[in-house]
Amino acid sequence: MLALPWLFEFWAMPHQLPPEGAWRSWVCMGGRGAGKTRAGAEWVRAQVEGAGPRDPGRAQRIALIGETHDQVREVMIFGDSGILACSPPDRRPKWEATRRRLVWPNGAVAQCFSAHEPEALRGPQFDAAWADELGKWKKADEVWDMLQFALRLGDQPQCVVTTTPRAQATLKGLLKNPSTVLTQAPTQANRAWLADSFLTEIETRYGGTRLGRQELEGVLLDDTEGTLFPQALLDGCRIDKAPAVDRVVVALDPAVTGHAGSDLCGIVVVGAVTQGPVADWRAYVLEDASIRASSPTDWANAAIEAMQRHGAEKLVAEVNQGGDLVASVLQQVDPLIPYRGVHATRGKSARAEPVAALYEQGRVKHLRGLGPLEEQMAQMTAQGFRGTGSPDRLDALVWALHELMLEPAAKWRRPRVRSL
Repeated sequence: MLALPWLFEFWAMPHQLPPEGAWRSWVCMGGRGAGKTRAGAEWVRAQVEGAGPRDPGRAQRIALIGETHDQVREVMIFGDSGILACSPPDRRPKWEATRRRLVWPNGAVAQCFSAHEPEALRGPQFDAAWADELGKWKKADEVWDMLQFALRLGDQPQCVVTTTPRAQATLKGLLKNPSTVLTQAPTQANRAWLADSFLTEIETRYGGTRLGRQELEGVLLDDTEGTLFPQALLDGCRIDKAPAVDRVVVALDPAVTGHAGSDLCGIVVVGAVTQGPVADWRAYVLEDASIRASSPTDWANAAIEAMQRHGAEKLVAEVNQGGDLVASVLQQVDPLIPYRGVHATRGKSARAEPVAALYEQGRVKHLRGLGPLEEQMAQMTAQGFRGTGSPDRLDALVWALHELMLEPAAKWRRPRVRSL
């Protein structure tokens, strides 16, 4: 019973335990507070400790690598979930500050390294390593390469990488390596050990955003090569509250069929301030109300309810697939609905390019909570959509911005012909 608090396999969550098999690198990737540090510290323990306090374990020489020396010391070693906190008293290693290393009672040694100093890994050799927050390392390629050359002791040298996901080339390359295994978990997986106020605050502020998908859900997001909507552009367009707007429209990209396998039905609400010169016009994406409908009536109801919530003046719907059916379904729900059917004559990327220009000019802002829409936007390129399925949310957004910003601006700029 006295040993129970130190038996991590008994308490651990699945993502905190190393997968079985002959892997070279284990990436434990998750949201903030998901228990990644504890997983790394306990894995080091499992490699170092033997049956008794002075018995040798599987590994005798370990590399501990963090973004800086301070982070190795304060998080990986002395942190609340660090190696010292996780070690039972009779097996706890001693910290030798001047040599930046931990020494266990059985003689095992862990050396500390900063990811700012890749050359420091040239010379030492190890049979195990723990790399923390690799996604943040500025010299990740160089450090990771030097570590691979140093992992050359024992029968099967291994490394655990604990990190929040970042769209970084080194991490992406590591995840593609056939000798790498991956475990993932969101912040919520470790909620029993986190303050309720922390969870409430971050979910309120970041839930549903791309940043939330990365930092809370532990999902690796990336800019698609050649995207029309880079991540930095999307990050810079978010606001907490929209101003009063002059016009609001709801745009609809309907799924004509209605069953479990149907495409998502894109429903996006956009408002605009269109006073003064065209260059001063601004648009605000207010809601993504997209649904996967079980029948056409479902998406019609959802679109009309979105209009009512926001006081929209018009519903704009693409009719390429549904034709007159779209208007018919909408009018069955509301015979007096102000409706305009639009027909796509150009490809999706060609329609999206002028919308991307509005974003580049800083003329479109997003309320927070539009993560799934932003994910589709990030995968739209000049050569087409690079995501899976159809970009239904993005299509609806594009139609709304054409209706509110692009078409009125074109009419406003059109030269007037004077009659003689």
